[in-house]
Amino acid sequence: MKQFRPTAFGLARTLILGLASIIVLPAALRAAAKNSIDFNRDIRPIFSENCYACHGPDKNKRKADLRFDIKEEAFKKLESGDFAIVPRQAAKSKLLQLVTTANEDDRMPPVKSGKNLTKDQIGLLRRWIEQGAEWQSHWSYIPPERPSLPKVKNKRWPKNDIDHFVLEKLEKNGLQPAKEADKPTLIRRASLDLTGLPPTIEEVDAFLSDKSTNAYEKVVNRLLDSPHYGERMAVSWLDAARYADTSGYHFDSPRFMWLWRDWVINSFNHNKPFDEFTVEQLAGDLLPNPTRDQKTASGFHRNVMTNDEGGADPAEYLAKYIVDRVNTTATVWLGTTIGCAECHDHKYDRIRQKDFYQLYAFFHNVPESGLDGTRTENPRPRMMIPTQDQEQKLSALD
Repeated sequence: MKQFRPTAFGLARTLILGLASIIVLPAALRAAAKNSIDFNRDIRPIFSENCYACHGPDKNKRKADLRFDIKEEAFKKLESGDFAIVPRQAAKSKLLQLVTTANEDDRMPPVKSGKNLTKDQIGLLRRWIEQGAEWQSHWSYIPPERPSLPKVKNKRWPKNDIDHFVLEKLEKNGLQPAKEADKPTLIRRASLDLTGLPPTIEEVDAFLSDKSTNAYEKVVNRLLDSPHYGERMAVSWLDAARYADTSGYHFDSPRFMWLWRDWVINSFNHNKPFDEFTVEQLAGDLLPNPTRDQKTASGFHRNVMTNDEGGADPAEYLAKYIVDRVNTTATVWLGTTIGCAECHDHKYDRIRQKDFYQLYAFFHNVPESGLDGTRTENPRPRMMIPTQDQEQKLSALD
């Protein structure tokens, strides 16, 4: 499993360049290298722009029971006995026949739609079919693969793999890399990025006086070892987890969730592997003989807004809590919204309403009330966590 903390050297070069992120689509790179047609890059946009209105996900507007957004549907036999797409046989593919016919009444897309395929687009469709009509899932569902490094002219400049992709794009556009920033700027950038705090005067002076070749890497390692590193990294996660110290609805009563917040901060500071970080937050309390920390981790889904208003319907609000947990789990861990499937099968992703309520059933096992009935403490079920001093006193009393 990938862990949270980047290597100091890789992070150092990235911070020097001031890069936020670089996304490489390996499938597109490989396809371009082979001069072949790539479905996601070359064909899907044609279908989306010209065909989906009548042959896409909207079943109420779909024509001829044909759709081009799902592979199984695009390659199935038509009512006429023909096939819209016959791999490696463009002449037998009904799709090619209809986009090239001279008969305006039969040509696709229909003249009245105002859309018209260009010669280049028709050529792409033909070459794609002749090359085997290879279909790909949407790029966001394809597991990422490590691409080969692009060739660059200035072979001395790159210091890590990312640098090759940066330089390749710069050289392609006739640009040169910017000069490395001065040391005060570097330590300020690194400090703000990794801890959210500016460097102290003493830290700047120490960096300026360090003439070693790995002075910057030492700064980065010091910042990674700082407890403020975990605080900085936790900020975005707390937002995703809808963290708050109040309940949200109506009176917005106090809620004590800071122990879970500290668990997140400590997870970053101790470089907890992401698989453990995931399991413990979603189901830490269900692990065999869970520790107190693992139970605390499951507070992720106790951040849901709760209500204690007298006139509210408990069943309604209990349902709201469960829906919130389903949607948050999908957004944070699956990187997709599934709220549409609360009411119907998702129109653009293959997420069924049944899938939504299977997740709903899982989260419906929390023994809680739709109205928490408290304005001074966390709603039940809750766990008491004494401080170390309190725990020693409790042990003595026992």
